[in-house]
Amino acid sequence: MSQPVYALNLFNVSDKDEYLTYSRQSVREVKAHGGRVVALGKFQQAITGSIEPRTVLILVEWDSKEAFDSYCNDPELADLHPHRINGTDNYVWHLYDKIEDLRPILKCENLLASQNSSDQLYG
Repeated sequence: MSQPVYALNLFNVSDKDEYLTYSRQSVREVKAHGGRVVALGKFQQAITGSIEPRTVLILVEWDSKEAFDSYCNDPELADLHPHRINGTDNYVWHLYDKIEDLRPILKCENLLASQNSSDQLYG
């Protein structure tokens, strides 16, 4: 069964006309391909970490990884994606699995930690 994914988009606008062309059409196409924008943000302040700040944040929830891929690879949108590329710079685009809480991550890390400690003891 396919699970929802989040696409984190962080970028700077380098060409407003190009990005506006992309944005006007992408709103409709994202929805048609199973996505919905759940957050928009404008950079305010770096608190911690080493990532170079980007001006824009867009978080899109997709019905599935397949839905995201269909948006990226739809031949009818071949003329759309270059407007995003040409209208932005320093683009970060990461996918995240949707989870309800952190238990799956914490269990996995605990398992890895216990495996690593046993490797150290018996390795």
